[in-house]
Amino acid sequence: MSAGYRRAKRLFDMATSAVVTLTVLPIAYMVIGAAIKATSRGPVLFRQRRTGRLGREFTCLKFRTMVENAESDVLQSMPGDARVTKVGRWLRGSHLDELPQFVNVLKGEMSVVGPRPHMVSHTAYYGKLIPGYGHRLDVRPGITGLSQALGYVGETPELRDMEDRVRFDTWYVDHGSARLDAYVLARTAAVLFLPRKCRCGRKGGGTARREGTKTKQDETE
Repeated sequence: MSAGYRRAKRLFDMATSAVVTLTVLPIAYMVIGAAIKATSRGPVLFRQRRTGRLGREFTCLKFRTMVENAESDVLQSMPGDARVTKVGRWLRGSHLDELPQFVNVLKGEMSVVGPRPHMVSHTAYYGKLIPGYGHRLDVRPGITGLSQALGYVGETPELRDMEDRVRFDTWYVDHGSARLDAYVLARTAAVLFLPRKCRCGRKGGGTARREGTKTKQDETE
């Protein structure tokens, strides 16, 4: 990534996150927050420690989509998960649960486009299993990324599911450009409004399962 592109990318992040944080987020917080509070106990926001650029930890923000539970930091949501509230299911399906992360972007902890931030424990775990995993940490994590735009979302029950995501994440780091970011944003918009095929939980058994290794998952709440 060139120095000029990095500067332009940061300016775009600051301008976009400022607009969203000052206009869209306050209204969304009131409406979505009221719905969350009316249907389940607990805070409106879910906070989780994630790994950012160069391995620095930060607190990632999301609208809470689950009932409060002791496993939210270690156990990823699966299809039919009873912990996910009715409002949370809608938030996840529309990706509106990610809106508070524009605050993370404004603070410089994230970017609009970049590899999705993983839990700190998962970074340590997959960093030992997947060669080149740490290369994805050379840029700020994003609200959306190339992997997500291509349909790699949801649970990662097999090690190879995470390997696929890391491959696209590292490719993005090596080939990042304004044109690629525009492509990711356009694909993300299409994912939001058009049916998509989730490239996750594929049949056939991944490397970890064949070797009898229980894998962790990409994201929880």
